Amino acid sequence: MLNMISLSAMRIFESAARLGSFRAAAEELRLSPSAVSHAIMRLERDLGTSLFERTTRNVELTLAGHTLLTHASNAFEELRRGVELISSKKAQLLRVHCAPSFAAQVLSPRLPLFLKENPGIEVRFAASTNYARFVDGLFDADIVYGEPLDREDLIVIPLGEEIVAPLCSPEMAKELKSPRDLMRFPLIRSDLKRIQWIDWFQANNLGPPPPPTMSFDRSFLAVDAAANGLGVALESDVLARRELDNGKLMRPFAGRCRDTRYIGHYLAYPKSGSQRRLARIFADWLTRIMQSGN
Repeated sequence: MLNMISLSAMRIFESAARLGSFRAAAEELRLSPSAVSHAIMRLERDLGTSLFERTTRNVELTLAGHTLLTHASNAFEELRRGVELISSKKAQLLRVHCAPSFAAQVLSPRLPLFLKENPGIEVRFAASTNYARFVDGLFDADIVYGEPLDREDLIVIPLGEEIVAPLCSPEMAKELKSPRDLMRFPLIRSDLKRIQWIDWFQANNLGPPPPPTMSFDRSFLAVDAAANGLGVALESDVLARRELDNGKLMRPFAGRCRDTRYIGHYLAYPKSGSQRRLARIFADWLTRIMQSGN
């Protein structure tokens, strides 16, 4: 049965199933809608089952179609990875794993500068709170929140000091005359932050803080909430640099309280491997812009 199924027919099916339209698949694959329709009809005939329920306006996958799409998608992704691994273009592909808030607040706004300074390099990003596994070859560099585990096979570079301080909108800052005024204002919690409100209140001899009004599992969401006037966030000046620079956020007690200073993010990449050169280029660029504050 498998010998009867052509790879081109499976590619046409995967496109139509993913897009939910024969016409959209035709546009993506640069075929005529008729060619797409006939290819799928032949595939259904060869398989002996219907893959789509057809109506006058659209098409929907049958149960068999859903099952085949899952396997087809996985197969084409594996094929893409295999081609990538042996392609000469791989030498110019940099795969970076990154902590989500650093990716959104720091890397994304500056990525055009890296691409401009390094023409020909393609960058692929993935963001999660997990550490990258370099052993499977999926990533060339990792930016993590918190110092990585001590590993002899990795080069680990600290990405500069961060100040964790109360941040709020300019309008709210006008009403905050002293740190004790925070007792009367909504506090925003970043769930994964190493420094929490209780730590900041204790460092400033304020006793226990009131319960946070809202909490987020990502710093960039807490920063955005504070910039929109929803409360006061205890956040990093590095992650909120864009909002501090454009005036959407302020440090209401700058110079009048004890804020925490620490190295929050690190860049790690393998000491050996075919992509070490690209990782080094990226590391040098990132440390430079972090030191310059650009």
